[in-house]
Amino acid sequence: MKRDKNKNIILALIDSFNYAINGLIIAVETERNMKIHYSAALIVLFLSMFFNFSRVEYILLLLTISFVIVAELMNTAIEKTIDLVTEDYHPLAKVAKDIAAGGVLLAAINSVAVGYLLFFDRLDQVRSAVVLRITQSPSHLTLMAILLVLVITLGLKALLKGYSKGSHLQGGAVSGHSSLAFCCATIISTSADNTIITILAYIMALLVAESRVEGKIHSTLEVVAGSLLGILVGVLIFQIL
Repeated sequence: MKRDKNKNIILALIDSFNYAINGLIIAVETERNMKIHYSAALIVLFLSMFFNFSRVEYILLLLTISFVIVAELMNTAIEKTIDLVTEDYHPLAKVAKDIAAGGVLLAAINSVAVGYLLFFDRLDQVRSAVVLRITQSPSHLTLMAILLVLVITLGLKALLKGYSKGSHLQGGAVSGHSSLAFCCATIISTSADNTIITILAYIMALLVAESRVEGKIHSTLEVVAGSLLGILVGVLIFQIL
């Protein structure tokens, strides 16, 4: 009898984990903002492996990422609950959704601040080394980098045409606007030799990428692919040539 009771407890615990994992999967599959947070978390965790973070810094990084994701999960749960209760507009329903969204915004701002404090000095050292290499390169390489981004983007659009929606200028498997914006941001950041200008350049590139997702012209994955393409070309063309 006692053994059966313990078995039931274990099965109930396993079911609880399954329900929780299912909730995470559903949130990532159905919620656009969760896709963005998930992609950002993957990129940050990947980049963190190349920096000499201490144990305390890793703890802060993991707590910050978890804080953003938990806030988005709570926001999604509140929105779904309100939609279940009423489909009609109600001022209190709007207030509840706005407050939940405000919590996510606060968590996101906190993550930007923590990321700035953790990565600033290290990125500044890396950027200084790249700037030294690029400032010794011919100025026409900037034009070559931009043209190369456009050529590769168009090639990928043609190659992956069957896997994407929309036209070449509005849609496609890779976001051309994002790739060009991040390539230009990379060139600006490596040429300006100023950290504030670097941050502003990438913020502008992020706004371009976000507008493509917000306008439902590209998916988050297509925008991320274009952004990475622009950054890689912007850096590698100067390093190789």
